[in-house]
Amino acid sequence: MKNINYVINGVLAAAIVVLFVLQFAGKKESNAAPTFVSGEETAELLPIAYINVDSLLENYNYSIDLNERILKMQEDYRVDINQRTNMLRNEVADFERKVNNNAFLTRERAEQENNRLIKKQEELQNYAAKKNEELTLMQMDLNAQLRDTIVSQLKIFNESRGYQVIFSNTMGDNILLASPVYDITAEFLEILNKNYSSNK
Repeated sequence: MKNINYVINGVLAAAIVVLFVLQFAGKKESNAAPTFVSGEETAELLPIAYINVDSLLENYNYSIDLNERILKMQEDYRVDINQRTNMLRNEVADFERKVNNNAFLTRERAEQENNRLIKKQEELQNYAAKKNEELTLMQMDLNAQLRDTIVSQLKIFNESRGYQVIFSNTMGDNILLASPVYDITAEFLEILNKNYSSNK
């Protein structure tokens, strides 16, 4: 019985020694928690950053140009639909005036004209819906182009910075509180506008 106790104690002692060696032998790097920046002190920064998306889109020249294109397309759409609506409205007013003045020779002819105007109104509604859908798809396409451009430029920008995570912040939505040293918006925006003007 004593021999079994010696063997068990020996095995436990060996296991403790092995665990001790494994615990401390493999750890050569420091386990110190990264320090945060407070006030004007310069300390080790975490490898993260954030970009204020509202400010970026407001000041990025490519975004401004795309926004102007979208506004122009919306204005062209609005003018086109208004012109077509006014033309139809004039035709309807002319039809009503003719009906009131008994200008149609037969009731059948008046009904034909009424049906033509109803059909024209349906065509206008379909045309407006189709154009609106085209405009929406175009806006989505332009927004996707803008996003792809920003993301691809951000990847290139980060090659020399080495951030592990870059957050987007919209009107304080995603990041409620952060030190300004983590805000890389101005630096990234400068590079975006420089690359855009050189490509332009």
